[in-house]
Amino acid sequence: MSLKAMNPVLTGFHADPSILRVGDWYYVANSTFEWYPGVEINRSKDLVHWERVKSPLDEKRLLDMDGAAASCGIWAPCLSWADGLFWLIYTNVRSWNSGPWKDTPNYLTTAPSIEGPWSDPVYMNSSGFDPSLFHDDDGRKWFVNMEWDYREAGNAQFSGILLQEYDPKQKRLVGEIRKIFKGSEISLVEGPHLYKRNGWYYVLAAEGGTTYEHAATVARSRNIGGPYELHPYNPLISSYGHPELKIQKAGHASWCDTPDGRTYLAFLCGRPLPGTELCPLGRETGIAELVWKDDWPWVKPPAGKAILEGGRVVNWPAETFEPPVITAESREAAGPDGVIAPANPSVTYRFDKGPLSVDFKSLRIQRDPSRYSLTERPGYLRLRGAQSPVSRYCQTLLARRQAHFAFEAETRLEIDPVSFQHYAGLCWRYDEDCQYLLSVSRNDGETRRTLNVVTMIAGAFARSDDIYLPAEGPVWLGVSSNGPTGRFRYSLDGENWIILRPVLDASVLSDEFGGLGFTGAFVGIFCVDTQSLSAVADFEYFSYKA
Repeated sequence: MSLKAMNPVLTGFHADPSILRVGDWYYVANSTFEWYPGVEINRSKDLVHWERVKSPLDEKRLLDMDGAAASCGIWAPCLSWADGLFWLIYTNVRSWNSGPWKDTPNYLTTAPSIEGPWSDPVYMNSSGFDPSLFHDDDGRKWFVNMEWDYREAGNAQFSGILLQEYDPKQKRLVGEIRKIFKGSEISLVEGPHLYKRNGWYYVLAAEGGTTYEHAATVARSRNIGGPYELHPYNPLISSYGHPELKIQKAGHASWCDTPDGRTYLAFLCGRPLPGTELCPLGRETGIAELVWKDDWPWVKPPAGKAILEGGRVVNWPAETFEPPVITAESREAAGPDGVIAPANPSVTYRFDKGPLSVDFKSLRIQRDPSRYSLTERPGYLRLRGAQSPVSRYCQTLLARRQAHFAFEAETRLEIDPVSFQHYAGLCWRYDEDCQYLLSVSRNDGETRRTLNVVTMIAGAFARSDDIYLPAEGPVWLGVSSNGPTGRFRYSLDGENWIILRPVLDASVLSDEFGGLGFTGAFVGIFCVDTQSLSAVADFEYFSYKA
């Protein structure tokens, strides 16, 4: 019996995958938008079991998103390998969804190892977003990105895919700019990647937007500059038209070959809460094997299906796929049905030694060591309060992805609030407009501390009545979700817990709820001091359990 792995392989907010193989390792780079450090990278030797690698854009010289709006920042990076270097192409979107314009500077950085060090960024262009770099077999390098045309309206603003040569000696783009592909009738062409196989150049692009009409389109040409002919049964992959599928929004994709010549596609997907079209886990990464027929790629269909069935192409994403290699770990994890069970996702992050786990992200700017300290109070993470939970400039917040519909998170907090403007605790958030906070503070003139549930739903603020806590001592804070809803809780001894109202709607923490966004739900810890930006809170641990 052949073993199968489950999709998605990277759960919770892993959008716009760029897949690459170097030797025995497969790498996937994902968008991070306003979350810092920039670009998420995971690696695997079997496309089943993944480990997170330190994010490359972790210094101000490489990435500064100070003041960026939600869902600005890093869009659709491209990771490639050539000449003994990793090449990372990325956009730092500075404005979007504000009138007809977008500001989309694109950059290149390189490193001899996936862990770095990464070179100073080279500015490429700003004509559009979702850039990538193709290394041709003749040694030339070609830069592609979608073009944004602010003069047009609606879908026509996505005006096509541009191609220009990159000169690594001059460290700049050179020569003619050519529009090589305008997309298909699906429209909204973006996310381009170039490949070469058997003398054919292939352009693989995303179309259909980022919601349920999303798709990956492929076209080919004998000349890198085109003209490109569309796949006879385009799109390559899409969930559109199949509302019964658990894996929705399939699109934005890239592929790579295995050592034995097979091809695997990493694609974007989403899983809505049952009975809804809302995806609080954000856009995730799935894997599908491709098969080649007449020099065209096709998604390998689920067992028992043909590529063409009744004249219709079978191109929807499967819930499982056959990995390129079967490891001992996979055999041990496989059930009687041959499906490899996911690894145990439960983890407790201790703060008794550094550095902080690569699972943690903060917002927009490089972390200031004076605001995130593992040394000021040994055994604890000390957070120094910064601006409010709606600031786009300086928040002290540390969070990790929500990667499962049902989860529990917990922390132990010690805080001696100096005023009502000093507060810290647990957060479950999507962005500044949609977030839930469990906050410990103190009212002016009182010795006892207060506990409050704060909600921001589409920018509307609400705060629960005060729950009074002892003047000193630790407080345990927790949040649990069953998928559609969640509840905060607290304890004064870590064993006896009190569940708090209100019931929290998980669907609020989704791309779809706010109208248009690109990230997903996070859970973590925070500290605010809008009086003096100096008061602190100490956290002993943070745990996440699926």
